[in-house]
Amino acid sequence: MALLGPPGCGKGTQGAALRERFGSAHVSTGELLRAAVKDGSELGLAAAAVMAEGKLVPDDLVLGLVEEQLNGHGRDNYLLDGFPRTLAQASAFDTASDSGSYELDHVVALDVPEAELVRRLCGRRSCVDCGRSYHLEFRPPSREAVCDACEGTLEQRADDVEESVRARLGIYRDQTAPLLGFYGEKGILNKIDGTGNPSEVTARILEALGG
Repeated sequence: MALLGPPGCGKGTQGAALRERFGSAHVSTGELLRAAVKDGSELGLAAAAVMAEGKLVPDDLVLGLVEEQLNGHGRDNYLLDGFPRTLAQASAFDTASDSGSYELDHVVALDVPEAELVRRLCGRRSCVDCGRSYHLEFRPPSREAVCDACEGTLEQRADDVEESVRARLGIYRDQTAPLLGFYGEKGILNKIDGTGNPSEVTARILEALGG
């Protein structure tokens, strides 16, 4: 299964819920890239520079990370979170599927209005020491800019400032939204309303998938 949608639509939250429900290996390109950035590797530094500008990381880099993870999980039952993001990635993944390596049974696309996405993303903060996440509106810390868990400093990710957020959403419209037609033609696309309580969104997804 692949889980698609614009930045801030809840792919991470829904991916975790679906992983628990189906026992799937959860392959999140966002998590893979952030881990590479945190490690300070050559790949991570290159990815950090691209993401800070609100741009998509190059296809070959993302494909390599995903393939490495799928090989490690045995490729039997997996959930792709935020991949593919371009028609080129989808085509390359199809080629791998044709060779018998991978195959998608379902694609779930979360739909959330742009104004709500900006609100969600611009309010996010995370602790520089322990990594705990907060939101200024939905899950604020007890003290401004201070982590409740370790008293570390809370910071906003460079790609969560409004200018970068709107750039990322524009890129999604241009490069990722066309995937809806690509997978719609294959008959495996499920478009889901991503607004409201996360548990409500999960219920909508499960209903669309037949349980």
